Amino acid sequence: MPKTREELTQRRFWNNDMEAIIGIMVVLIVLGTINVFSSSFILSEAEYNSPYFFLQRHLLNLAVGTVFFIFCAVVIDYHEWRRTMPLILLVTIGALILVLIIGPPVNGARRWLPLVVVQVQPAEIAKLVSIMLAASYLSVQVKQGRGIDLLNLQTGLIGVMFFLTEKEPDMGTACVILGVPLLMAVVCGLRRDKIYLLSAAVVVGVVGMIFLQPYRLERVKVTWDPWSDAQNVGYQTVQSLSAIGSGEVFGMGLGVGVSKYDYLPEAHTDFAFAIFCQENGFIGALFVFLLYAALIIYAARVSRRAVDEYGQILAMGILLLISGQAIANLLMVGGAFPVVGVPLPFISYGGTSLMVSMGAMGILINIGVKGDRARREQELKELEELEEAEEKEERERLPEYHPPKFRLLREEYR
Repeated sequence: MPKTREELTQRRFWNNDMEAIIGIMVVLIVLGTINVFSSSFILSEAEYNSPYFFLQRHLLNLAVGTVFFIFCAVVIDYHEWRRTMPLILLVTIGALILVLIIGPPVNGARRWLPLVVVQVQPAEIAKLVSIMLAASYLSVQVKQGRGIDLLNLQTGLIGVMFFLTEKEPDMGTACVILGVPLLMAVVCGLRRDKIYLLSAAVVVGVVGMIFLQPYRLERVKVTWDPWSDAQNVGYQTVQSLSAIGSGEVFGMGLGVGVSKYDYLPEAHTDFAFAIFCQENGFIGALFVFLLYAALIIYAARVSRRAVDEYGQILAMGILLLISGQAIANLLMVGGAFPVVGVPLPFISYGGTSLMVSMGAMGILINIGVKGDRARREQELKELEELEEAEEKEERERLPEYHPPKFRLLREEYR
């Protein structure tokens, strides 16, 4: 149904959904940068003799992430990612293999690939690559009206990245790499009987991975009662809940939180939100919740308005990636989910994670710009039709016709 003149010309707080997404992302990054410094300066001073060590690295990662964001949003069309997927996939899988060979062991895991000046976590990159790969397959199936089959080349390649990430070991990231594409398939119309089989396979797989590593089973056991082993496996969860509770309504104040004084492990990474709650209270936590909720809404609008199936599904995958990680981290920090090492996007410290998240947002913006341009062309066409209808009505009503002023409105809209 064509829109009225008032609907086509009304003023809004945001000119478009992309402005809203950029604004929300910037606010989250600012909050995350402040929290990174506040939660890390004690550890930074103790280990590196400078309270600004982690902040400086975070700002460097942020600068690189900004370049990635601009490149993905402005420079490259999102369809190019589909055309270069074989090369991207080759580099990603190669990096995942290489990190198992030469990656330095940290806490019993090999997750970082040392480069010239920075360390890169290939598994973080694999998250976005798996979404692109799934979107390439699913968009073809949806466009041609064919059924979705989970036993295909793309799923097999995603399974390879899942397996290599699990070998690091990094179960949380591995589950994201495989879980988001599977959820994308469900959203795109996977048949109900296949959903049942997939659900059973996921349950069996998760249980198997839990029992594969004894420490994972211990984490699951203490999830619902971390105080039963408060000095061992449940220590992080107990300290996280204590930090959140001590923040009360308005928080202790910026930089005043005490849990970062070697009480809460990974205070600036996986459990950064616990420190944020301690220093900013319930009000600050609610503000962050609302920001993520708004980001989900605007990202969903971008997905719905994309110009083609590939853009719609790719944007949906990015939405699931960001929202899924946020929900998993918040549940983990709140003690309702086992400790799995999933960062909170834009808030937790982590160079590769931040860069990949900003790059994903850039792709989302690029999809939105293309969709918005098509929508504006359609609205301009509707304005022209309204003008023609108005002119016709004037000709029928008035013996002497005068062109209406509506043409000026159309030129201004352009």
